[in-house]
Order: sequence, then structure tokens, then C-alpha cells
Amino acid sequence: MKIAIQMDPIEAVDVDADTSFDMALEAFGRGHEIWVYQPQMLQLDGGSVRARARKVEHLKRDQGEHVKLAAPEVIDLRGVDVVLVRQDPPFNMAYITAAQILERLVPDVLVLNNPRSIRDAPEKLFVTEFADLTPPTLITRDEAAMRAFREQHGDVIVKPLYGNGGAGVFKLSSDDGNFNALLELFAEAYEEPAIIQKFLPDVKKGDKRIILLDGEAVGAINRVPAKGETRSNMHVGGRAEAAEMNERDQEICDRIGPVLAERGLVFAGIDVIGDYLTEINVTSPTGVQEVRRFGGADISALFIDWIEGQRDA
Repeated sequence: MKIAIQMDPIEAVDVDADTSFDMALEAFGRGHEIWVYQPQMLQLDGGSVRARARKVEHLKRDQGEHVKLAAPEVIDLRGVDVVLVRQDPPFNMAYITAAQILERLVPDVLVLNNPRSIRDAPEKLFVTEFADLTPPTLITRDEAAMRAFREQHGDVIVKPLYGNGGAGVFKLSSDDGNFNALLELFAEAYEEPAIIQKFLPDVKKGDKRIILLDGEAVGAINRVPAKGETRSNMHVGGRAEAAEMNERDQEICDRIGPVLAERGLVFAGIDVIGDYLTEINVTSPTGVQEVRRFGGADISALFIDWIEGQRDA
């Protein structure tokens, strides 16, 4: 197959952590033709969707020597078999526009995840469709409403609606005098609403990342915050450790899995703290290398198996 991957620059990835690289390496090792490009290299010319892309000539797990790319050339994305949408958020107008352009390829080209569905599923908004599975959450710019929420729930987390990677996430205790100043900061920094959510003390035990493939859970890891942190994201110091699915995790997956599959959100990662679902990640979920490292499934192999199965169906 000819596979185009829309991703952040492959030259700069960490080969021992990056999920997009791991997927590309698995596909390349099977003899598939791999092309990479960044979202800003998309072109919509009438009905044609093109990208200035580079063919992967060599790929190996050797940091700094891991990839050799051919010279850039403009390719017609209708001439590829699969487009993988794997760039990191944030969810902004550039992200939305790229998804709108890629929609023109469907159903002639297999685009994963479905661009209309990822456009319609901002990760911190999508999760609110399952309100009974999530902690108490308010999304608003109304400062009075945020103060009332804090009075009701005590310790809270405040974070930007369209942030990613733990950026701009604050934990405030019920008597923290910085609350008003933080609301002012958010009002100046963001045009969008903010999220205020009841703080879950269980985060000290970890934030479980569960990866779903076509609606079925295929692996999990636990991400434990560094000392003095409430954020468990690994690139802000969170530590990955082995994790087992429990009954509550399976209940959550059984609820959301069919919705993901129906919408063409084939590869997704959910975050679970204690008994609560906190996020559904649908653009570039990470964690496959950590799952494998702790003895779990080779999820990249399962994902490429799934893609090959679609071709053969």
C-alpha cells in the first residue's frame, strides 16, 4: 500500500516514545510505501487534494539516524491508499481547516481517523457526551459560574478547552487565593471557554491511558505524576508504569467503544483517573511503545493489521 502520514516532523521524533514513528516503522517493515508531510503542506486546488510530501527511503530505530527522506514532491492524495492523521493538537482553525480539506478524500481514500469525526470531537468536549462517566465538569467563560462551581466542589482543576500536553493546567485548592487572578489570566489569554473540573485525588495513583482500536481496548498503561505535580503527561515528567484493565475501565470502554467505531474514530486513547473518564484523544494518541515495553500488545502491528484487513475486505 501507499500510506501518507500527516504528522509533526519525523526528523525530530523520539524513536523510543513516538507512536506515529512506531506505526510508520511497522508499515515500512512490511514493505508499504510511506510518505510524510505536515498539515501546512496540504493543497486544495478545485477538487484535487494534494500535499508536498517526502517519501521515506529508510527507517530504523536509531535516534538521529532513524530516517532518510527523498526530496519533497507534490503528490495527489487520491493516489494513496491510506492517509493517517497524526499531527499533535492544539485544536485550532489550522487543525479544523486541514480536516475539512481531508474530508474531500472520503470515501475514495481511507483516512484515519475520519476527518469529519475528529473535527467534530474536540477531546475535552467530546468526553462530555458521556457525562455520567466523567467527574463534575463546567465549560464556560462566565466567571460567576466558575466561582459557584468551585464553592460547590472545593478543590478544582482549571485548564484551557483546546490545550494539550498538560499545558495551562492548574490545580487550585478550595481556599487558594490565586483563583480570581487565574480567571483573569484565562480571560485575557483565551477567547474560548475554559474547563473547570472537580479535582480527583486519585490522580496521585496515576492517570490510566487506554488505547482502543476500532472500539475495542487493546492496551493500557498508567502514567504517574512526578513528585509535586498533578499533571501526569509524560513530557512534563510523568512516569509510565504497567497497568491492568479493571471492571470499571471495561465498563467505560464498552460504553464509548461502539460510538468511536461508528464515527470512524478507529484509533483512540482515553484517559481514566480512578473511576472517571477524563479525556478521549482522537488525533494523535500516544502510549503504544510504553504498552509494548511493559509486556502488552504490539498495538502498531495490530493497527497495520487492521488497515491491511480493510484493503482485503
